[in-house]
Amino acid sequence: MQAAQLPDAAAPLDGLLLVDKPAGITSHDVVARVRRAVGKGTRVGHAGTLDPFATGLMLVLVGRGTRTSQFAMGLDKRYETLAQLGALSTTGDPEGEIVETGNVPASPLDLPTGEVTQVPPAYSAIKINGQRAYKLARAGQAVEVPERTVTVYDFQELERDGDRVRLAVHCSTGTYVRTLVADLGDGYCLELRRTSIGPWSIDDAAPIDAFGTREDVAARLWPLDRALGFLPTVHLAPAHARAIHHGRRVALEELAQEVPLDVPVLLVDDAGAIAVGQADGARLSAVVGFRA
Repeated sequence: MQAAQLPDAAAPLDGLLLVDKPAGITSHDVVARVRRAVGKGTRVGHAGTLDPFATGLMLVLVGRGTRTSQFAMGLDKRYETLAQLGALSTTGDPEGEIVETGNVPASPLDLPTGEVTQVPPAYSAIKINGQRAYKLARAGQAVEVPERTVTVYDFQELERDGDRVRLAVHCSTGTYVRTLVADLGDGYCLELRRTSIGPWSIDDAAPIDAFGTREDVAARLWPLDRALGFLPTVHLAPAHARAIHHGRRVALEELAQEVPLDVPVLLVDDAGAIAVGQADGARLSAVVGFRA
């Protein structure tokens, strides 16, 4: 997939960037570099962090695209990891204190799928009282991360070389692959790469160095109607588009197409995205607008 190039790079920037994050920097660093490229006056955010040692796909939100994070955050993810067996790490990755145990499970590994209960690692990007857990842990503070239930749709052993194994994971948002690996027995992640988020693939992403200027961002920006294409789409007539734009609700019986109930839907007209809306049994209303 290729993003549509804007005709005027000086025009307002609203949409989504697919960034291939390198190891060694934080998700905040990625956002900061894009923010410097677009300049003052344009908001920049992201739809999900990656731990500093991890690489791969990040969704960076620009302009009114920052209003879409609640919808993109819930998308499922795919990862590949190279795991070291027979050893433990205090952080679940190469940055921690490593203890070799020699306890190396044989293949095929018992890889869990379905609903999985896990406790995310203390050295993770999850926020505890407004601060990243890994910052608290590295400062020597005790970190208690609450237990959570996630869904693992697919978990496969791709290849193995002695006590190292490459794994592929397809999981719900909020899943910690380092915890999945640690829970297999004695093991930790040597490498971790996010390869997809919902419909977006790492194959469509660009390295952070590709976003040095505002023009670079404009050339690779996915406009809102395409960025939210994973939502059911409802095309509105001009009168209904104006009503939604001005915060009014529209009776479902007036619309030319059926609208799914109680789920987010993308509302568009011939000019592009108007809002994300939601319908109850009788009316359609905007949840997040893009033209105000």
